Amino acid sequence: MRQITYREAIREALDEELANDKNVILMGEEVAQYNGAYKVTQGLWEKWGDSRVMDMPISEAGFIGMGIGASMLGTRPVMELMFWSFAYVAFDQIINNAASVRYMSGGKINCPIVIRGPANGGTSVGATHSHTPENFIANTPGLKVVCPATAYDAKGLMKSAIRDNDPVYVMESTVLYGELGDVPDNADLPNGELLIPLGVADIKREGTDISLIAHGRSVIVCLQAAEILQNEHGISAEVVDLRSIRPLDEETILESVRKTNRAIYVEENKPFCGVGSQIVSMIQEKAFDDLDAPVLRISAIDAPAFYSPPVEKMQLPYASQVVDKVLTICEPAYA
Repeated sequence: MRQITYREAIREALDEELANDKNVILMGEEVAQYNGAYKVTQGLWEKWGDSRVMDMPISEAGFIGMGIGASMLGTRPVMELMFWSFAYVAFDQIINNAASVRYMSGGKINCPIVIRGPANGGTSVGATHSHTPENFIANTPGLKVVCPATAYDAKGLMKSAIRDNDPVYVMESTVLYGELGDVPDNADLPNGELLIPLGVADIKREGTDISLIAHGRSVIVCLQAAEILQNEHGISAEVVDLRSIRPLDEETILESVRKTNRAIYVEENKPFCGVGSQIVSMIQEKAFDDLDAPVLRISAIDAPAFYSPPVEKMQLPYASQVVDKVLTICEPAYA
C-alpha cells in the first residue's frame, strides 16, 4: 500500500486504461499539452500522443457530442469538463442523446463514454462554476453517476467506469484533488488491478448509534464529524459512502439504518429535489419500522453559490453542523 493523491489516482486509472484498450481516448479542454486544468492528465499526452489524448476547443456542446458519436462507433472516450457547470450547454448530448441511444436502437448501439470533472463548491469561483448536478444526471434512466470521496475509490471507480458499456458520469471535487489516500500497488492485488464495481456502497467507519450517509466530499465531512461525536459526546456514528449514486446500493444503506436506527444524509447538493431527497424517501419507505427518529438532511444552503470564501464555507456542509444535527436526535453518552 502507498499514499498518492486523489489526482494521481485518477491519472493512474486513465493511464492503465489507455494501455489496456486501444479504443480508450482522452478528450477535453487543455487535457494534452497543458496537462489538464487541474493536472489530472499530466504526462499522458507526452506518453500516448495526439491520437489518444486530444485537446478540444471551448465548445462543450461540440466536443461532448463528438465523443458520444465516437462512442457509438466503437471508441471509449473519456471526456474532461473543466467544471461540471459547463455541462449545461451540452445537456441535449449528455442527457438526451447518450441516455437514449441504446434504448432507441433496441440494444444494438452502446454508448460507452465517461464524462468526468469537478462538481463542487468551496473554491470561490462563483455561482456559474460551482454546480453539483449529480441529481440532474441521476434522474435520467440510462445514465450512471459516481462520486468518489477517496483516492482509492477514485482509481477503482474510474477504471470500472471506462470499461462500462453505458454512459458513466464521474463527479469529482477540486478540493479533494490534493488529498492523500492509501492505494495498493497493482502487484499486491489478487487480479493485478484495482476495480470497484459500480453500484456498491462502502462503510467508511463502523458505528452503532447513527448512520451518516453521504457522497463525494461530504463523506470526508461526515468522517470528521464522527470523530468529534465519538471523542466529545460518546456517540458512535457509522459513515456510509454511496460511491455510486446510480446504480444505488440500497441494501448497504438499509442494513446500516436497521443497525443504528437513526440516519442523516449529508450532501453538497441543494436541498430541493437533491440526492438526499431520494435517499430519505427510500429509507422511510423501506426501513420505517426500524427508525427511532426522523431521517434528517444536511444540504448546501438553497441559493446560488456564494463567491466570498468565508461565506461560501458556511453554505456547504461542515463537521460541526453535522454534529449539532446529530445531537438533536441522539442522546449524548457523556451527558
